[in-house]
Amino acid sequence: MAVFDPSVTADDDAGDGRRGDPAYRLLAESAVTLFWRPELLDQTVAALRAHGYQIVSVDASSWTDDDRMHAAIADALAFPDYYGRNLDALNDCLRDVVDGEYGWARNGAGLVLVFTGYDVFAAHRSRSAQLVLDIIASRARGALLLGRRMICLVQTDDPAIEFDPVGAQPVAWNDREWPAANRQSPNP
Repeated sequence: MAVFDPSVTADDDAGDGRRGDPAYRLLAESAVTLFWRPELLDQTVAALRAHGYQIVSVDASSWTDDDRMHAAIADALAFPDYYGRNLDALNDCLRDVVDGEYGWARNGAGLVLVFTGYDVFAAHRSRSAQLVLDIIASRARGALLLGRRMICLVQTDDPAIEFDPVGAQPVAWNDREWPAANRQSPNP
């Protein structure tokens, strides 16, 4: 995978009627990006899919314990049966995903993990929710070093949710919802 062309960002026209790769702006700050409005997440996912990214969506709204999280991620990324269902094993298996052993069809532009309803998991298991994002950010950085792109999009129904930095980078709101005023319900 070639590096991004800095002259063509997601808002720029590539001169041939195409838009730039939307992953450029997502990865510029962090491999993990928050979304509150589902329609913005849907638009972003559609743009990434149109650019050849493999989308793996996982509903986190039922994750009230670590076991549910591990089962869902393992299923979504086709982890092997020996997966240990703990955070160290998650880190190891995501490294294997980056290496292309399973869970990622590397002939595409990259892998996008989409977690919806992540605020439920964060409310029940805040430390685990933080560490999962940290592991993903670290593996995504490793992927970039190998010329591969891995992104995590996190949808939350809590417009005030915040996470500590992950992978030594902040977990930022997407650029359209970054100002808190843009995360207020239009129907009070």
